[in-house]
Amino acid sequence: MKKLILSLLFVSSLIVNAQENKGTFTVSGSVDVYHTSNLKSGSPGSVGILYGGSAVANGFGLGMANTIFSYEKGKAGVVADLAYGPRANAANAYEGAINQLYAYYNASDKVTLTLGQFNTWYGYEVISPAGNFNYSVSYLFNAGPFSHTGLKLDYAATEDLSFMFAVTNPHGLVSGANPSNDYQLGFQTGYKGQFFNLAYGADGFGFTDVLYLDYTGGFDLSASFFLGINAAYSNSSDADAGYRGAALYLQNTFSDTFSLGLRPEYFQTTAAAGDESVTAFTLTGNLSLTESLTIIPEIRYDTSDDMIIPGFMGTEKNMTGATLAAVYSF
Repeated sequence: MKKLILSLLFVSSLIVNAQENKGTFTVSGSVDVYHTSNLKSGSPGSVGILYGGSAVANGFGLGMANTIFSYEKGKAGVVADLAYGPRANAANAYEGAINQLYAYYNASDKVTLTLGQFNTWYGYEVISPAGNFNYSVSYLFNAGPFSHTGLKLDYAATEDLSFMFAVTNPHGLVSGANPSNDYQLGFQTGYKGQFFNLAYGADGFGFTDVLYLDYTGGFDLSASFFLGINAAYSNSSDADAGYRGAALYLQNTFSDTFSLGLRPEYFQTTAAAGDESVTAFTLTGNLSLTESLTIIPEIRYDTSDDMIIPGFMGTEKNMTGATLAAVYSF
């Protein structure tokens, strides 16, 4: 409750400051709710509705309320991205209250400096369901960093070519401090919608040499059909463990209000004790009832001979979940 009050006070100060100084103040965000059920009798829930691979109980559930307050004047601005609810709590270090909180400075038309907590540059999917086609999240997203706290520099070399450099705390730290004085380095280069992402250093979970590599991109194969791609690799010599995997995002737009997508994914954990893998197929519809409200029906099938489906580890080799979600964006 204390964090909520402090967050609201901060937002109020932004509004007053914008009114007094005639800067640009904007508010945006989303709210999502859902019903999910496991079609396999006797199983407790569905995979991927919340982050961390948690198996959510059958029934109705709350996602998160996400409100983004932005204020800009001249070359500088701030963003307070507040998120509340089970989905936000699972994805954010500060109990979901702060999704992002940063200040930025546009040093030139090409260079932007950002300091604070910001969502990761790594991976295809994002925390807010309003930014994803599928409602449930991929294994690749769950495995990678969610957010970082530190400094980054974005450089737009041309309209098509961009670079990003970052130095941050280890992403696994939850206290907002860095007592070990270990850091994580980040890099991204993008060209015409294709991105190569890298993070290296301490992960906040006791290892200092963790490497994350990731490719994220997509292609419009026709006026209505889109192919998205995400491939990732991670490894730590200290931990003698890592992961690798790939996911495709096949999406077809049938009308102004309805589109259908299939996300096949393969994910493998690697370790000295042996590798384990899981495959998932997610069929998702997006039905736009209004410009703001989207209904998302989804069927997801996960299978693993190694029985590593989150929430079902050691008990089930496959799971089929059905979800109906509503996402309202403003």
